[in-house]
Amino acid sequence: MNHGHGTNTLVGVGVGPGDPELVTVKGVNALRDAAVVVVPVMDTGEQGRAEATVLHYVGAEKVVRVVFALNERTDRARREAAWDAAGARVAELLRTHGSVAFATIGDPNVYSTFTYLAHTIGELLPGTAVVTVPGITAMQDLAARSGAVLTEGTEPLTLVPVTAGAAVLKEALEGPGTVVAYKFGRLAEEVSTALRETGRTEDAVWGSALGLPEESIRPASELADGPLPYLSTLIAPAPRDGGRGGKL
Repeated sequence: MNHGHGTNTLVGVGVGPGDPELVTVKGVNALRDAAVVVVPVMDTGEQGRAEATVLHYVGAEKVVRVVFALNERTDRARREAAWDAAGARVAELLRTHGSVAFATIGDPNVYSTFTYLAHTIGELLPGTAVVTVPGITAMQDLAARSGAVLTEGTEPLTLVPVTAGAAVLKEALEGPGTVVAYKFGRLAEEVSTALRETGRTEDAVWGSALGLPEESIRPASELADGPLPYLSTLIAPAPRDGGRGGKL
């Protein structure tokens, strides 16, 4: 059944960092209302997280796995070919079913695959309505689980993807306010060094697999030298007088 242009709806649903209880009521409804729920399968070893969360709320028969090769180390041509194939697959599902939800860990507007997918679908199926449902981010969950306060008073908050390299992180740590680092697993050693060199190690905390059985939350002073899980999150709270900031 072809719904024609203009009636297709693509919904990016943020399903949070891993704990199935951290999907919003609106997110659960969006997953249940969609004809099909697409989950990204990645080649970073983290592929099961969005899917595992989704399966708490919808039946497996409604879930479609689509390969999004996102490993930065693969060659560009292969990555783009996989990307084009993924976009085409989602477009096909939209043409067939009319409404597709795309489940993304965290929030669909924060460093998410969904941004690229929405752009691709806009080109392949003009007139498709694209909406997003916000999700709880890893930094919010880590703050809650560790007692680290993200921001107080007039403090700024800087979010840095360490995939861009540790230099960007060090620059942020030299500034005011709280710094949050994402996706730094492979550069754990550089992150540890940047914290030490800027004197920000003491109150900092890192976590991975938040809300999952293998969850790990530790003071940043215990950052391993070896690589950590790719989706590791670091909070380095603002330097605060009076010690009122949360400590682990």
